[in-house]
Amino acid sequence: MDTNNCFHCGNEVIKKEEIIFDDKSFCCNGCKTVYEIFSQNDLTCYYDFENAPGATPQEIKGKYDFLDDEKIIAKLLDFQEDTTYIISLYVPHIHCSSCIWILENLQKLQEGISTSQVNFPDKKVRITFNSSRVSLKELVYLLSSIGYEPYISLDNFEEGKKKVDRSLIYKLGIAFFCFGNIMLLSFPEYFEVEEFWINQYRGFFRWLIFALALPSFFYSASDYYVSAYKSIKSKMLNIDIPIALGVLVMFIRSTVDIVFDLGQGFFDSLTGLIFFMLLGKLFQQKTYSFLSFERDYKSYFPIAITKINAEGKEIPVQVYDIEKGDRLLIRNQELIPVDGILISDKASIDYSFVTGEAIPIDKKSGDKVYAGGKIIGNVVELEVLFSVSQSYLTQLWSNDVFQKKIDQKHKTITDKISQYFTPILLVLAFVVFGIWLFIDVSMAFNVLTAILIVACPCALALTAPFTLGNVLRIMGNQKMYLKNATVIEQLAKVDTIVFDKTGTITSNKKSSVDFHGEVLSNDELKRIKSIIRGSNHPLSRKIYDYLPEFDTIEIDDFNEITGKGIEAKIKGVLIQIGSASLVNVSEKETSKQTKVHIKIDGLYKGYYYFDNQYRNGIEELFRSLSAKYELKILSGDNDGEKETLHELLPNNTELIFNQKPEQKLEYIEKLQLQDKNVMMIGDGLNDAGALAQSNVGISISENVNVFSPACDGIMDASQFSKIGYYLKFSKNAMRTIYMSFGLSLLYNLVGLSFAITGNLSPLVAAIIMPLSSITVVSFVTIMSNYYAKKKC
Repeated sequence: MDTNNCFHCGNEVIKKEEIIFDDKSFCCNGCKTVYEIFSQNDLTCYYDFENAPGATPQEIKGKYDFLDDEKIIAKLLDFQEDTTYIISLYVPHIHCSSCIWILENLQKLQEGISTSQVNFPDKKVRITFNSSRVSLKELVYLLSSIGYEPYISLDNFEEGKKKVDRSLIYKLGIAFFCFGNIMLLSFPEYFEVEEFWINQYRGFFRWLIFALALPSFFYSASDYYVSAYKSIKSKMLNIDIPIALGVLVMFIRSTVDIVFDLGQGFFDSLTGLIFFMLLGKLFQQKTYSFLSFERDYKSYFPIAITKINAEGKEIPVQVYDIEKGDRLLIRNQELIPVDGILISDKASIDYSFVTGEAIPIDKKSGDKVYAGGKIIGNVVELEVLFSVSQSYLTQLWSNDVFQKKIDQKHKTITDKISQYFTPILLVLAFVVFGIWLFIDVSMAFNVLTAILIVACPCALALTAPFTLGNVLRIMGNQKMYLKNATVIEQLAKVDTIVFDKTGTITSNKKSSVDFHGEVLSNDELKRIKSIIRGSNHPLSRKIYDYLPEFDTIEIDDFNEITGKGIEAKIKGVLIQIGSASLVNVSEKETSKQTKVHIKIDGLYKGYYYFDNQYRNGIEELFRSLSAKYELKILSGDNDGEKETLHELLPNNTELIFNQKPEQKLEYIEKLQLQDKNVMMIGDGLNDAGALAQSNVGISISENVNVFSPACDGIMDASQFSKIGYYLKFSKNAMRTIYMSFGLSLLYNLVGLSFAITGNLSPLVAAIIMPLSSITVVSFVTIMSNYYAKKKC
């Protein structure tokens, strides 16, 4: 074959950047077949989009004309800002990793698509696209043409529901009907009844059994064939290949027996096998739904926001308590948790969490604002249009923009085992089959089928996700909210813990505040309170609570400088609130205290100073941690409390003060260059860089929680003394994974030893296969719950 020409249409094959999937891929200039070159003279078909098993343009012509209606599109979209649209589509045909791979590379197939992200458990794909370059209708046509037609229903979108897939129930019912009737018709064969009437019609009954087996073979077991075919087509061998092969071998062997009148075949075992596999799959689905750890832990996510009640008071509330019509106050750097209408005169919003674009968008009063936007600058107020969607917030938190490049060891183990397990199993099955052919031909087919079924690595694949899923749920119940399962493994590897001081090892609620300097007038106090109302820094929140109640004043300009403080203008007067460097106060004139300086219209007024109260149990916590971990205190404050900390903390705790945000990040990076696995525990915007740089970044939340994608977890401040427990629990979770890996492999080895020696029938193998998965799920659940109850 000419390597420069296409298999299908003969046109030239060229490198086309917008369609290729990797550096080795090429695309036909005519029919858009994608090829991959494995060697210089070997052009092999990689994926044929022209002849994909999707809907043709004629089949879907006119079906999605309603997507030309802007009002309907607005109801379907998750996000709409200028030409940037985001939509989540339910795609019921998502089945395997190759589906994910294709759907997450849509930008290579269609100009205008920015990103696409698959939610495999929910069978949804979230697509960000430019509406000026591709319409939603064209997007749906593209998905339909490559075999992933979405299910779109306005009723379902409005009610938050999706079409219930009952296909497994139907297939199970057909399999049970076929299996039951074949068993009844096979009784004379079982008991070797030799009556004349039975012998006379034996052939008829055998062909009737054959006919009854066909619906079970072709319909009930179809998912296994489709999955195996797609696996082979995508060159990724999955666990359905040996199952499909075993069913196929048994059907062919049984058909040969009946056609040549060699016996009744194994249609009873075949239909029984399919029935019990489907029953096991249904049981697994119900079990996993009941133990839906991933969904459950998200329901504990501790995001809170400030609500303005009917009396005009500002109160912190959980986002789940937000209702349509509520009035919310969003401060600088806070995330908007719900869609709403802007009440304030103007606002600057950063939608980078949603779209990836960091250019702020200006909004005016009356404009619609979307959940996921981050307020930049002055505090704003908005009216809620819809209640919060937790899955949406969690999706933002898990955005690829904020993912860290980390070594996921448990994932690597699972992937390696899955990669080599199926090829090794197939080789073993056929070698043993060849040996048995010389011993007993009839038994050889039974042995082959039993090996292919009993060694299914389902249990192996479930080990890590179910262990870590249960740990996520348990930690969520105990007010430690982790972003995803990979954070648990990173926690287990931690050997160095770095703490911020203010708001982390000190309590925001217990610190006393006082002012030193000129007596401030009520007008000046009112201005200060109005300005710090828009800040979420722990010291700002303390001063805000300390100052008396005033009516708020409109702020002309607001700028919060990370690590320094706030600069704002009210009626042309510049007010600076923050560090000594911000207001140009010499360090010699300051005492060794934590303080916030005030400068109004160029005149230095004095400073607020704080009598910090350290969190309960800090001495015991640091003493227990110091035996296993290196401990560091990294603070942006001066070293005024150095002596107090030396008395509280173990002697080997390193104390570092006067650190700017960028210096904190550089310090974490320096530790990592020394092969340290660092956990950073902080609380505010000043720590965002260090939290993002560390192997594990944990944010402490007190009352109003700022949504911070830079961190890997949010811990309720009341659980500060349990840090050692969380670390120990993570290590035990990894121990549970390794134990369950061993249990799964032991099951496979024992099952194979019986199957190879011919002592395990395919029917029994089909029954115990799903039981192994349920056993592993139960084991990891019991062990993780056991470790959860153990003290640090």
